[in-house]
Amino acid sequence: MTGEYSESGNRPALVVGLTGGIASGKTAVSDRFAALGAAVIDTDQLAREVVAPGTEGLAAVRERFGAAVIDARGELDRRALRERIFSDQAARRDLEAITHPRIRARVTQRLAEAEAPYAIVVVPLLVEAGWAESYDRILVVDAEPSKQRERLMARDHVDRAQADRALASQTQRERRLALADDVIVNDGTPDELDARVQTLHRQYLGMAGRAG
Repeated sequence: MTGEYSESGNRPALVVGLTGGIASGKTAVSDRFAALGAAVIDTDQLAREVVAPGTEGLAAVRERFGAAVIDARGELDRRALRERIFSDQAARRDLEAITHPRIRARVTQRLAEAEAPYAIVVVPLLVEAGWAESYDRILVVDAEPSKQRERLMARDHVDRAQADRALASQTQRERRLALADDVIVNDGTPDELDARVQTLHRQYLGMAGRAG
């Protein structure tokens, strides 16, 4: 795939979009790539930055959704906003129209600033947002639903029913895997995950060298 970021000037020679289902281990994988020297850009973090107090993004959210989604400290009340968009697809699209262009602009900026042979851009909702064509390769972190449920219950201190609802709200696993150029199956020990990441790291260094 040809990345849209190739026209933005200075950027790593290879840009990989990393995605996966909830509690599949995306952070565990991206942290390992960062430790090996890859530039890692987390769009969840950027999503918080673009609606931080004082930003035009937060002003646009307030204009569209009202003061009820702003808390007493002048910060975005994420729970109130989630309730507004949960069952309102038009509202969700309006929110995405505010946040997505700003997130993508920050990704472009961070890629231009990156000093690494390749970059990993972590996009949990890559499939849902339709961003697959933005990256040179797509890496999916995959795990069996039973493993995701177990991790989610431990991580978020929720019961099985709540975990299952969260899993059901995600894009179908098969749809993610169909878009993947590379897959890391995160179902083993930390040492096994280390080895799988290191194998891909060497592959990406080779690709970046040829592209550069």
